Amino acid sequence: MKRLMLIIPTLDQGGAEKQLTLLASQLPRDQFDVSVCTLTRGGPYENNLRNNDVPVTVIGKKFKLDPLAYSRLKQHIQKHKPDIVHTWLFAANSYGRRAAQAAGTPHIICGERCVDRWKASYEHWIDRKLDQKTDRIACNSSGIRDFYIEHGRAAEKFQVIPNGMRIDPAPPTKTKAQLFAELGLPEDARLMVAVGRLWPQKRFKDVIWATDILRRVRDDAHLLIVGDGPQSSRLRLYAKQVTINEKVHFAGHRNDVREILAHADLFFLASGYEGQSNALMEAMAAGVPPVVSDIAGNRDLVRHEENGYLVGVGQRAEYARFAQYLLEDEKLRTQLAAAARATIARDFTIEAMVQGHVEMYQAVAGR
Repeated sequence: MKRLMLIIPTLDQGGAEKQLTLLASQLPRDQFDVSVCTLTRGGPYENNLRNNDVPVTVIGKKFKLDPLAYSRLKQHIQKHKPDIVHTWLFAANSYGRRAAQAAGTPHIICGERCVDRWKASYEHWIDRKLDQKTDRIACNSSGIRDFYIEHGRAAEKFQVIPNGMRIDPAPPTKTKAQLFAELGLPEDARLMVAVGRLWPQKRFKDVIWATDILRRVRDDAHLLIVGDGPQSSRLRLYAKQVTINEKVHFAGHRNDVREILAHADLFFLASGYEGQSNALMEAMAAGVPPVVSDIAGNRDLVRHEENGYLVGVGQRAEYARFAQYLLEDEKLRTQLAAAARATIARDFTIEAMVQGHVEMYQAVAGR
């Protein structure tokens, strides 16, 4: 049995955190003794892990550069002597890999989960330096792999393991009328949904603008934005400035996204860059046809005109055009919805994601 330690900055509600939780909870226990370590704090997924008998340790990192947190992490790794340390996201990839190397961990895996265009040159240098003693770089899409290879990282170390998503067969607990009344939507609204953190990467202004274009040909199209973040106030003001605030609804953070998707007509994702969007996968699994930006991470999921639509980044009129296709043609909408759902059921299962990691761990540390 191999001792495996997964290290991640937090257990907040994010895509990487969700995938780590699914993985840690479902790895075969006769092969892996799994533990999770967070650098900064726990989060909503912590209880899920503990309920599945996965121990969680919080290091309590307080500052960007925190030598005391690094020391505690190194001591934690030395105490538990994992055979494999698998780090997730930049802070954990930096602190975790350096501490694991200093603690003498035999095998180290780095997890890249997004096309991180925000990284400065020195951060790419840190990645490359720590890669020298890293066995594998695990990522969830070909776009991430290609991005980091372009920034000088060794192509032969990358392994692509797509995210996993479960299709929930249970019907929604809320009727459409109940949900719309709760959200303040008109009874006859055609619902377009966008889900994500409200910050520049997600380009929510593009879908707000598309909604403004769309209202000129139909009065029943409403955009529901689910999520919170640093641009919340700015986006609300923007919707008022383009005088469509009655067509754009901000739901904030919600724990019932599946309920909302069950009554949605289409799903928007306008991001300028992604890894592999869990929100998009959840929409497709729920049978909601997607209209999304034509970027590497989305292209792994959406095939244009087969199970959704791909739109050039920033092409606001195109978002409106494809949304109109879906809203006016029920047969087309049903066809693309079924194809989207089938894509997840066939190619992006949790079982395949877990098995991909099992095979990677076995290859790195020996069977």
